[in-house]
Amino acid sequence: VQLQASGGGLVQAGYSLRLSCVASGGTFTDYAMAWFRQAPGKDREFVAAIRWSVGITYYGDSVKGRFTISRDNAKNTAYLQMMSLKPEDTAVYYCAAAPSYSVYEWSPRGMAYWGKGTQVTVSS
Repeated sequence: VQLQASGGGLVQAGYSLRLSCVASGGTFTDYAMAWFRQAPGKDREFVAAIRWSVGITYYGDSVKGRFTISRDNAKNTAYLQMMSLKPEDTAVYYCAAAPSYSVYEWSPRGMAYWGKGTQVTVSS
């Protein structure tokens, strides 16, 4: 399984960005896809997740109401739409995946596959 994240960049506070994560090398119907982020000097933090087959979504407290995770089955792609960005959203964002049955908590150790990160920088 390979994951390729893209879409990061530099934006001003209050603006939006959409990240994409293209998955390949497997059948993802029974997978969970997630986004994590890591700011300098901080632990990797859960952002959002989606159980691919049923579309159930989960969010970290700090992004609820601002970020939306979705997926496109035909493109094997998960998206993270980020609205009303804040400087504290600045981090490297990673997409991750694992078989859905194996995920019982949204923590980095629960994910089996990781993509390379994409940098998101929000200026004030």
